[in-house]
Amino acid sequence: MIDFILKGGFLMYPILLCSVAGLAIIINKTVQYRRVFRSIERPLNEVLKSRPLILMPIIEGLEDGCDEQELSVVGTKQVREAERGLSWLGLIATITPLLGLTGTVIGMIKAFMVIATSTGVNPSMLAAGIWEALITTAAGLLVAIPISVGHHYLEKQADDIAFLLKEITVSLYMRCRDGV
Repeated sequence: MIDFILKGGFLMYPILLCSVAGLAIIINKTVQYRRVFRSIERPLNEVLKSRPLILMPIIEGLEDGCDEQELSVVGTKQVREAERGLSWLGLIATITPLLGLTGTVIGMIKAFMVIATSTGVNPSMLAAGIWEALITTAAGLLVAIPISVGHHYLEKQADDIAFLLKEITVSLYMRCRDGV
Protein backbone atom coordinates (compact mmCIF):
# COMPACT_ATOMS: atom_id res chain seq x y z
CA MET A 1 0.00 0.00 0.00
CA ILE A 2 2.82 2.41 0.87
CA ASP A 3 4.52 1.52 -2.41
CA PHE A 4 1.28 2.31 -4.22
CA ILE A 5 1.14 5.76 -2.57
CA LEU A 6 4.80 6.44 -3.31
CA LYS A 7 4.44 5.47 -6.97
CA GLY A 8 1.46 7.79 -7.30
CA GLY A 9 3.61 10.83 -6.65
CA PHE A 10 3.31 13.78 -4.30
CA LEU A 11 -0.38 14.37 -5.09
CA MET A 12 -1.22 11.13 -3.32
CA TYR A 13 -0.60 12.89 0.00
CA PRO A 14 -3.37 15.49 -0.37
CA ILE A 15 -5.66 12.77 -1.74
CA LEU A 16 -4.87 10.65 1.33
CA LEU A 17 -5.47 13.66 3.59
CA CYS A 18 -8.83 14.27 1.89
CA SER A 19 -9.73 10.63 2.44
CA VAL A 20 -8.97 10.77 6.17
CA ALA A 21 -10.71 14.14 6.66
CA GLY A 22 -13.78 13.04 4.70
CA LEU A 23 -14.06 9.78 6.61
CA ALA A 24 -13.71 11.63 9.93
CA ILE A 25 -16.49 14.06 8.99
CA ILE A 26 -18.77 11.25 7.85
CA ILE A 27 -18.27 9.28 11.07
CA ASN A 28 -18.67 12.38 13.25
CA LYS A 29 -21.86 13.54 11.52
CA THR A 30 -23.38 10.05 11.41
CA VAL A 31 -22.93 9.68 15.18
CA GLN A 32 -24.19 13.23 15.80
CA TYR A 33 -27.29 12.76 13.65
CA ARG A 34 -28.16 9.42 15.23
CA ARG A 35 -28.06 11.06 18.67
CA VAL A 36 -30.28 13.89 17.47
CA PHE A 37 -32.81 11.53 15.90
CA ARG A 38 -32.91 9.39 19.05
CA SER A 39 -33.54 12.47 21.15
CA ILE A 40 -36.28 14.10 19.05
CA GLU A 41 -38.08 11.27 17.21
CA ARG A 42 -40.48 10.56 20.06
CA PRO A 43 -43.80 11.97 21.20
CA LEU A 44 -43.46 15.65 22.08
CA ASN A 45 -44.12 15.17 25.81
CA GLU A 46 -41.25 12.67 26.06
CA VAL A 47 -38.97 14.98 24.08
CA LEU A 48 -39.74 17.86 26.44
CA LYS A 49 -39.01 15.74 29.53
CA SER A 50 -35.58 14.72 28.23
CA ARG A 51 -34.71 18.30 27.13
CA PRO A 52 -32.39 17.31 24.25
CA LEU A 53 -29.42 19.59 23.66
CA ILE A 54 -30.50 20.55 20.13
CA LEU A 55 -33.85 21.83 21.46
CA MET A 56 -32.51 23.74 24.46
CA PRO A 57 -32.22 27.13 22.70
CA ILE A 58 -35.77 26.76 21.40
CA ILE A 59 -37.17 25.73 24.81
CA GLU A 60 -35.27 28.55 26.51
CA GLY A 61 -36.59 30.98 23.91
CA LEU A 62 -40.14 29.92 24.68
CA GLU A 63 -39.53 30.22 28.40
CA ASP A 64 -38.19 33.75 27.82
CA GLY A 65 -41.27 34.67 25.79
CA CYS A 66 -39.84 34.70 22.26
CA ASP A 67 -42.24 35.38 19.42
CA GLU A 68 -42.63 33.18 16.38
CA GLN A 69 -40.05 35.07 14.30
CA GLU A 70 -37.41 34.92 17.05
CA LEU A 71 -38.02 31.19 17.43
CA SER A 72 -37.58 30.76 13.70
CA VAL A 73 -34.18 32.45 13.93
CA VAL A 74 -33.20 30.22 16.87
CA GLY A 75 -34.35 27.12 14.95
CA THR A 76 -32.38 28.20 11.88
CA LYS A 77 -29.25 28.56 14.01
CA GLN A 78 -29.73 25.04 15.34
CA VAL A 79 -30.14 23.66 11.81
CA ARG A 80 -26.98 25.45 10.68
CA GLU A 81 -25.12 24.01 13.64
CA ALA A 82 -26.29 20.52 12.64
CA GLU A 83 -25.17 21.13 9.03
CA ARG A 84 -21.74 22.45 10.00
CA GLY A 85 -19.00 20.43 8.31
CA LEU A 86 -21.12 19.24 5.39
CA SER A 87 -19.75 21.93 3.11
CA TRP A 88 -16.24 20.60 3.78
CA LEU A 89 -17.42 17.16 2.78
CA GLY A 90 -18.76 18.58 -0.49
CA LEU A 91 -15.47 20.35 -1.09
CA ILE A 92 -13.49 17.16 -0.49
CA ALA A 93 -15.74 15.25 -2.88
CA THR A 94 -15.13 17.93 -5.50
CA ILE A 95 -11.38 18.42 -5.21
CA THR A 96 -10.17 14.83 -4.90
CA PRO A 97 -10.93 13.91 -8.53
CA LEU A 98 -9.32 17.20 -9.55
CA LEU A 99 -6.20 16.27 -7.59
CA GLY A 100 -6.25 12.89 -9.34
CA LEU A 101 -6.62 14.60 -12.71
CA THR A 102 -3.71 16.89 -11.88
CA GLY A 103 -1.65 13.80 -11.08
CA THR A 104 -2.64 12.39 -14.45
CA VAL A 105 -1.42 15.50 -16.24
CA ILE A 106 1.86 15.52 -14.27
CA GLY A 107 2.40 11.83 -15.00
CA MET A 108 1.79 12.32 -18.70
CA ILE A 109 4.15 15.32 -18.75
CA LYS A 110 6.83 13.11 -17.21
CA ALA A 111 6.19 10.43 -19.82
CA PHE A 112 6.49 12.94 -22.68
CA MET A 113 9.62 14.45 -21.15
CA VAL A 114 11.20 11.00 -21.34
CA ILE A 115 10.26 10.80 -25.01
CA ALA A 116 11.61 14.29 -25.69
CA THR A 117 14.97 13.67 -24.01
CA SER A 118 15.60 10.18 -25.38
CA THR A 119 16.88 9.15 -28.74
CA GLY A 120 15.42 5.68 -28.50
CA VAL A 121 12.19 5.22 -26.58
CA ASN A 122 11.76 2.06 -24.58
CA PRO A 123 8.18 1.43 -23.32
CA SER A 124 9.48 0.75 -19.81
CA MET A 125 10.88 4.31 -19.78
CA LEU A 126 7.34 5.65 -20.21
CA ALA A 127 5.80 3.31 -17.69
CA ALA A 128 6.73 5.33 -14.58
CA GLY A 129 4.94 8.47 -15.79
CA ILE A 130 1.90 6.58 -17.02
CA TRP A 131 1.83 4.53 -13.80
CA GLU A 132 1.79 7.75 -11.74
CA ALA A 133 -0.98 9.15 -13.93
CA LEU A 134 -3.20 6.11 -13.51
CA ILE A 135 -2.64 5.75 -9.76
CA THR A 136 -3.54 9.35 -8.93
CA THR A 137 -6.62 9.25 -11.16
CA ALA A 138 -7.84 6.06 -9.54
CA ALA A 139 -7.06 7.31 -6.03
CA GLY A 140 -8.90 10.59 -6.61
CA LEU A 141 -11.98 8.76 -7.85
CA LEU A 142 -11.83 6.08 -5.15
CA VAL A 143 -11.88 8.81 -2.51
CA ALA A 144 -14.42 11.09 -4.20
CA ILE A 145 -17.11 8.50 -4.92
CA PRO A 146 -17.77 7.28 -1.34
CA ILE A 147 -17.32 10.81 0.04
CA SER A 148 -19.95 12.05 -2.45
CA VAL A 149 -22.34 9.29 -1.39
CA GLY A 150 -21.72 10.10 2.28
CA HIS A 151 -22.23 13.81 1.61
CA HIS A 152 -25.55 13.17 -0.12
CA TYR A 153 -26.74 10.86 2.67
CA LEU A 154 -25.77 13.32 5.39
CA GLU A 155 -27.41 16.25 3.60
CA LYS A 156 -30.64 14.23 3.52
CA GLN A 157 -30.28 13.50 7.23
CA ALA A 158 -29.71 17.22 7.93
CA ASP A 159 -32.84 18.07 5.93
CA ASP A 160 -34.82 15.55 7.99
CA ILE A 161 -33.49 17.09 11.21
CA ALA A 162 -34.43 20.56 9.97
CA PHE A 163 -37.96 19.36 9.22
CA LEU A 164 -38.33 17.76 12.65
CA LEU A 165 -36.98 20.86 14.40
CA LYS A 166 -39.41 23.08 12.54
CA GLU A 167 -42.27 20.74 13.35
CA ILE A 168 -41.34 20.66 17.06
CA THR A 169 -40.79 24.43 17.21
CA VAL A 170 -44.22 25.12 15.68
CA SER A 171 -45.86 22.66 18.09
CA LEU A 172 -44.10 24.20 21.07
CA TYR A 173 -44.97 27.71 19.96
CA MET A 174 -48.65 26.77 19.53
CA ARG A 175 -48.70 25.18 22.99
CA CYS A 176 -47.07 28.24 24.50
CA ARG A 177 -49.37 30.63 22.65
CA ASP A 178 -52.47 28.67 23.63
CA GLY A 179 -51.28 28.45 27.25
CA VAL A 180 -50.97 24.65 27.29
